[in-house]
Amino acid sequence: MAVQAPGTAGAVQEAAPQHSVVIPVYGNEESIPHLLERLAGLVGDLAGGLEVVFVVDGSPDRSAALLAELLPAQPFLSRLVLHSRNFGAFAAVRTGMERATGRFIGVMAADLQEPPELMRDFFAKLAADEHDIVVGVRRSREDPALTSLNSRIFWALYRRMVQPETPVGGVDVFACTAEFRDHLTDLEESNSSLIGLALWLGFRRGEVEYDRAEREHGTSGWTLRKRLKYLSDSVFSFTDLPIRLLLGAGLAGIVASLLLAAVVAVARASGAIDVPGYAATIMVIAFFAALNLAGLGIIGAYVWRGFENTKGRPGAVVMAERDYVPEQTR
Repeated sequence: MAVQAPGTAGAVQEAAPQHSVVIPVYGNEESIPHLLERLAGLVGDLAGGLEVVFVVDGSPDRSAALLAELLPAQPFLSRLVLHSRNFGAFAAVRTGMERATGRFIGVMAADLQEPPELMRDFFAKLAADEHDIVVGVRRSREDPALTSLNSRIFWALYRRMVQPETPVGGVDVFACTAEFRDHLTDLEESNSSLIGLALWLGFRRGEVEYDRAEREHGTSGWTLRKRLKYLSDSVFSFTDLPIRLLLGAGLAGIVASLLLAAVVAVARASGAIDVPGYAATIMVIAFFAALNLAGLGIIGAYVWRGFENTKGRPGAVVMAERDYVPEQTR
């Protein structure tokens, strides 16, 4: 596949489009033809033009080659960006948002579970100048029962421990103004959450309800391990909950130790025991040893995250990119 190195110019367009859609791609080879067909259907509904930025995040399949083959024939402007390896979906979204040129910028997945037609509603709300960011809120979802249950539990924990203003079903698709995008991409934090940062920024937020479709192609890469990492990154980035839990455990341990000491003293004075209890001693030592280990782990997590942010490494490395212009505008 022929691609250009970063920084080289692709085909020059006469005027920047008003609307951009950013799509991270990983393992989406089967859904790409259908995705392009749905995106092409948006062109006639968006006055001001459409640009789509595809960021292939080290995908092991033929997603990059297939996009390079099909994009030249599409009726919208497009940009294909290749990461040097897999850096994660949020890093891919950030890369795409930084390269989007539209006044309004939407973000969606490539698996078509969130309908591309949502972008029409998002852009219409943003054009009314009443919102700076618009998020999709699920009315229903067609996922398997276990997947749906896991998602509800995950987002319930996220809302309770991290950001209560998060929509009940979480955020998988959104759109914002270019000004909001600039503020968001200026926040260069390692091991954080792009959605968490977007909600933290505030501004005028709107919502659009939609029904999440059943996944027709491939399997989801949103594994339990990735969910737990995302939750822990968000907890450490946006709340002092671990510190407060550790402080609470320490205070509870102090109270428990005082009560245990009082019980032992009374028993000793009444002659109920002749020798201090071995079991009680071991329990106290084990409790505070575990508490110390937990405290060191929490402190280490914060120190490591601070160290990561001092390195100044980019969140992702772009290996190559290329622009495509519709045939009728060449």
